[in-house]
Amino acid sequence: MRILVTGGVRSGKSRHAEGLLADSGRVTYVAPGRPADGSDPDWDARVAAHRARRAPDWQTVETTNLTAALAAADGPVLVDCLSTWVVALVDDAGLWEAPSADVADLVGAHVDALCDVLAQVPQAVVVTNEVGLGVVPAHRSGVLFRDALGTVNQRVAEVCDEVHLVIAGRVLRL
Repeated sequence: MRILVTGGVRSGKSRHAEGLLADSGRVTYVAPGRPADGSDPDWDARVAAHRARRAPDWQTVETTNLTAALAAADGPVLVDCLSTWVVALVDDAGLWEAPSADVADLVGAHVDALCDVLAQVPQAVVVTNEVGLGVVPAHRSGVLFRDALGTVNQRVAEVCDEVHLVIAGRVLRL
């Protein structure tokens, strides 16, 4: 079974996703965001909290190459989260000021490959942020991110068996 877990920031998505795989034995935990590096104490604290919650037999893979990480995984996989992956893709390509079509092309190519591999993974939980429920971003980069992640979320949901929306720690299965 493949499940996409979405919701707002600090809604309880990660804790819910981890709970879905708690009894699965060895899990490959793919973290596609930038690693804790001392440059942002708040980010480093979040990374540390996530690491502390993981079961000791879970294998952590920190990479933005989700396709390779999923293809190499042996057993259940947890990806946390697509939001940090999209940021990394756009950062690495230097496209925050590019036309939105360029960002859409970049993200589209990566999500095509991701979905092809994800569809072959028998047990996966993928976490993402739901960005379409809030205010319209004030900055162009926010609009690019919202649009790109919204597309990624829709595409990944298509290859998942279920979508779970987490709000205030409560789960609505869609």
